[in-house]
Amino acid sequence: MPLLPMAVSADDVREAANIIKAAAQRTPVLTSTQANALTGASLFFKCENYQRIGAFKFRGAYNAISHLTPEQKKNGVV
Repeated sequence: MPLLPMAVSADDVREAANIIKAAAQRTPVLTSTQANALTGASLFFKCENYQRIGAFKFRGAYNAISHLTPEQKKNGVV
């Protein structure tokens, strides 16, 4: 079965933010003068690796797991 593209609305983003707010840490946005000089651009790094568990994909994974049915949760998550 082919995967279909998902449309994400502003309401979806607000719902996800509400779901993860108790579990996710606010992480900094950092800059680097050296990276800016090397690229000739102003770069901003959202440091999701600063989550307590060090996982970059924490927010999306937490949100996805929160939408599993009880039956799906019985199967576990890898």
